[in-house]
Amino acid sequence: MARKQKIAKRPKPKTVLRLPDLEQSKNAVLNSLAAASSQESYGHAIEEFIGWYCSEPRLAFNRTVVLRYRFFLEQKNLAPATINVSLGRGAEACLRSF
Repeated sequence: MARKQKIAKRPKPKTVLRLPDLEQSKNAVLNSLAAASSQESYGHAIEEFIGWYCSEPRLAFNRTVVLRYRFFLEQKNLAPATINVSLGRGAEACLRSF
């Protein structure tokens, strides 16, 4: 009989993020920016995203969350360019940091 090989399991990354995780992501993104104006605009977009994310039921942090956030922004009747900027600076910036 052949022996079964043990496969090492990798620890799963966090799928549900808490406020400290999000704050750490925000700080990492903001610290990577040199211009004060970029830090300010990214900071605003990330804060808005964190506020939305924390008000929703605990969602796994993935592409689906970004799409739901896009839908939320569309419901606010924002211009498409504004939505794209908010997504690029808010949700996707947090998502890239993990």
